[in-house]
Amino acid sequence: IMTQQVSSGSPFLKPFFLKSPVSVVSPLRQRRHTLPASEFRNLTPQDAISVFEIEREAFVSVSGECPLTLDEVLNFLGQCPELSLGWFEEGQLVAFIIGSGWDKERLSQEAMMRHVPDTPTVHIHVLSVHRHCRQQGKGSVLLWRYLQYLRYCIPGIRRALLICEDFLVPFYLKAGFKEKGASAISVSSMQFQEMEYSLGGQAYTRRNSGC
Repeated sequence: IMTQQVSSGSPFLKPFFLKSPVSVVSPLRQRRHTLPASEFRNLTPQDAISVFEIEREAFVSVSGECPLTLDEVLNFLGQCPELSLGWFEEGQLVAFIIGSGWDKERLSQEAMMRHVPDTPTVHIHVLSVHRHCRQQGKGSVLLWRYLQYLRYCIPGIRRALLICEDFLVPFYLKAGFKEKGASAISVSSMQFQEMEYSLGGQAYTRRNSGC
């Protein structure tokens, strides 16, 4: 059921520890590093402020618009947290994806604000990386983990849809998305391309995934 949050037992949400050389550190530094060096988990409404701050810095400086307002972030993290994924380093959010359910072949303006439960399509609203962590490949890594998480851990999901500006099309093509053509959605004067990722074939592998 899409509205049920997936437990942290998912292989795609297990902490991922970065290797570091062994060294003697002070007790203060030991306490600071009791958090996992790097972990992936679903977001909650408690993460909304951190999400919005990263999103606002990333998008407003470029386009003047945020894909999601703070109220919309809270809404989606309240309704469908299982369709989100955050990357945390030492407890701090460094990158995230927020999605929701959708029930039509193509995205429409309504899809920007609505979650439709128990549907085979995920609408990816936003992928954003903290400004200090860009140009490190984190966006690609997080997107891959998110798509694998959808494929193996969320029953019934068959595809993911998103819209993006033209300059981002090569990024999503490299990740395995296909172009569906110009989107009917517009924000201010911006136009978008719609992209689709097929998640077919997950039914068998999910039984052995540990989700």
